[in-house]
Amino acid sequence: MVFCISFGGRQNRNRDRAEDRRDEMMMERFLIRSAVALLMSSAIALMAFKRKSLNRSGALVGFLVMATHFACSYRFGALLLVFFFTSSKVTRLGEEKKKSLDENFKEGGQRNWIQVLANSAIATFLVALIAVYTEGEDVCLDTNVSTFVTASIGGVIGHYACCNGDTWSSELGMLSNAQPRLLTTFKKVRKGTNGAVSFIGLVAAAAGGLVIGLTFVMVGWITVSCPIDVAWRQFLVLPIATLAGLCGSLIDSLLGSTLQFSGYCTLRKKVVGRKGPTVIRISGIDLLDNDAVNAVSVLTTTLLTALACAHIF
Repeated sequence: MVFCISFGGRQNRNRDRAEDRRDEMMMERFLIRSAVALLMSSAIALMAFKRKSLNRSGALVGFLVMATHFACSYRFGALLLVFFFTSSKVTRLGEEKKKSLDENFKEGGQRNWIQVLANSAIATFLVALIAVYTEGEDVCLDTNVSTFVTASIGGVIGHYACCNGDTWSSELGMLSNAQPRLLTTFKKVRKGTNGAVSFIGLVAAAAGGLVIGLTFVMVGWITVSCPIDVAWRQFLVLPIATLAGLCGSLIDSLLGSTLQFSGYCTLRKKVVGRKGPTVIRISGIDLLDNDAVNAVSVLTTTLLTALACAHIF
């Protein structure tokens, strides 16, 4: 009896020491990620402000968002970085042509804090929730481990696939020589009309989503350890993210063509988003502005992708 009690006590002490060591290692990894997050986020936010990709408020909020992503997971931080850098790059393409078409044109994009949150608030909430639920451990998409975490990770993928796809679509589609068509009627409309789509724009939306999927898979292979069969199934993210980019852009265009006003100003000779005495209506009602349309399309795509991942994985 004494031997059994002594042996059982030794097992408990060994188990406690193992758990303590595990907690220490998790804390060390979190502190390292947090230090990397602060350094990288500070540098990138400052660079973005100097290059006019973000204004002062956008840089401050962008720093907080990026630091949160990296502190929770290198993979989530990579998704945000790829979205930010690629969308900033395509925004800068053909600036002179865009200036003549877009009433809200700003050199370099100059996103403010509202635009930053419209493209990151939902994902930031999800990555923080995932980090709390998994105790800071990065995991693969696998409902056998957790349906909730799998769906949440899928939501983050869908979120950035939608944001990246929509940005690529609108920025590259505006440079197309072809006249776009309104999504609801398929009639040709002027470039810059909310809800207008083009072939190049739709291809760009799918490509933008695919890039997010590639980032998730490739970074995951480097930073996340999971069974080989589960690891190979992560490649299903590629078609899922591609569809999320395309569908997110289409949802945005549907909302833009119906709930967002577009008109042609005969004085300024360009498409505008506000009514006025010199404005001829093209489409939509004045219910949502561009930031609201983006937020609704991102939320919808996030939910759809979360459900898809929970079903597929």
